[in-house]
Amino acid sequence: MTKAYKALKGRTRLHLLEKWRRMAPPSPYYTFLLSLTPYPFMGLGKFMAGRIHQMRPQKSYLTAHPSWSRLDDPKYCPRCSEEKESFSHAILHCQSTSFYRERLLQGITSVGPDSPLWFSKDLLMALAAFIKAIATNYPRDMFPSLPHSPASMGFPFSLILHPLGLFSSSPI
Repeated sequence: MTKAYKALKGRTRLHLLEKWRRMAPPSPYYTFLLSLTPYPFMGLGKFMAGRIHQMRPQKSYLTAHPSWSRLDDPKYCPRCSEEKESFSHAILHCQSTSFYRERLLQGITSVGPDSPLWFSKDLLMALAAFIKAIATNYPRDMFPSLPHSPASMGFPFSLILHPLGLFSSSPI
């Protein structure tokens, strides 16, 4: 590519992003940057990428996220009832999922837009494994009763994760 073409392409991309921001600005609560390239988590598979896409802009099944169909539902976490179930709470703070978090999310300390999570394949794979293990951001009617604490179940951790496909070679 010539130098002139690269410069034109760069200006065109900036112009397109600026026009996008002006004509269809993101909601104030969406703090992630607009991008013309796919986010790295799009490589996780359609279902998991969809779950993450829903949680980032606060449009998911998490109880603290706004929903036209759940206006009167309680906003507190159905697992611990301690805080509102936001993306940050569900992934980083909920005490009822600490067993899985300690094993799967070592190294993830933030889900904010500048977090290394969004740029690291290993951290994204860990996040996907965590979401799958605890069924975070799944419709509530898919799982009428929430998973019990693994420590109270009385059998090895690997028996819980292997049937979920977390240690297999299949994509998440």
